[in-house]
Parts: sequence; C-alpha cells; structure tokens
Amino acid sequence: MQKIVLAAVAALALLPIAANAGEVQNRVNHEQARINQGVTGHDLSYGQYHRLEGSLDHIEAQRDRDLRANDGHLTGGEVRQLNREENNLSDRIYWDKHT
Repeated sequence: MQKIVLAAVAALALLPIAANAGEVQNRVNHEQARINQGVTGHDLSYGQYHRLEGSLDHIEAQRDRDLRANDGHLTGGEVRQLNREENNLSDRIYWDKHT
C-alpha cells in the first residue's frame, strides 16, 4: 500500500513539469496561428513572415532538444527561457503586424 501511495505522489509531483511542456507547445501553436493570420490579412511582408517563422522554428527546436535532454521533461529554467523567447516573438509579431 505504501508503494502505491509513493508512486501516486511521485506522479503528481511530475505533472506540473509535463504540463509546462504542453503549455509551451500551446503557445507555439497560438503564435503560428497569429503569423498565419498576418499573412492572410496581408499584414506581414514576405521577409517578416520568414523571420518570424525562423524564430518560431528556433523555439520549437530548443523545446525538442530540452525535452530529449531531460527524458521528456522541461526544467524550470528551460520553461522560463522558452517563455521569454515566446514573449519576445509575440511582441515581434504584434509589432510587425501593426507597423
């Protein structure tokens, strides 16, 4: 019985880390949709589109490298770094679409 309780506690402790990896991917998907919307609405030039796509690809590649390096989990520092990069990308998308 004690082993079951310990296993359950360990699983619950890892849940926020796994959720962070999914949160990062959800933000990537949202930013991709914003970039696509900018293209279809003619708010982004060809060069802006490719620069934003390159930045998004870089974030996705970094997330994948971090997940592979840590057995499918992201550390707190990795999540913070990816969030900073996503925040910067979000600002650039807004700026490019509105200038």
